[in-house]
Amino acid sequence: MKQAQTQIDVATTGQGLYEITREVADFVRQSAIVTGQITVYCRHTSASLTIQENADPDVQTDLAAFFSRLVPEGMEWLRHTSEGPDDMPAHIKAALTDVSLAIPVADGAPLLGTWQGVYLFEHRTRPHRRHVVIHLVGE
Repeated sequence: MKQAQTQIDVATTGQGLYEITREVADFVRQSAIVTGQITVYCRHTSASLTIQENADPDVQTDLAAFFSRLVPEGMEWLRHTSEGPDDMPAHIKAALTDVSLAIPVADGAPLLGTWQGVYLFEHRTRPHRRHVVIHLVGE
């Protein structure tokens, strides 16, 4: 059994989905591990990860719009507002999604569906540098 680990940094420009599928697949390929499992982990509480369709960009636009309507900024009853009106809504959105993903690996590649992509989901309005850890275990 072998293990490999790396961290990628994702520069965001504000709320939305940022595809990191290529970086994940490149890491798996370079590791020389043929069969195993990847854990992709976001080291933040106001951003998250998701696997979504990567063929039509309207999917990402609609998801971001849905979450903005589901958890809008400006909810006066929220207490945690020290970092701005988008801060607590960002934490709620991250709690509703995932901060880690498990993806099987076969034939030296992540086993994603034809139209699936791995995305960092930025929930804050201002730019950030997000850190994502990729850990691979296998043979």
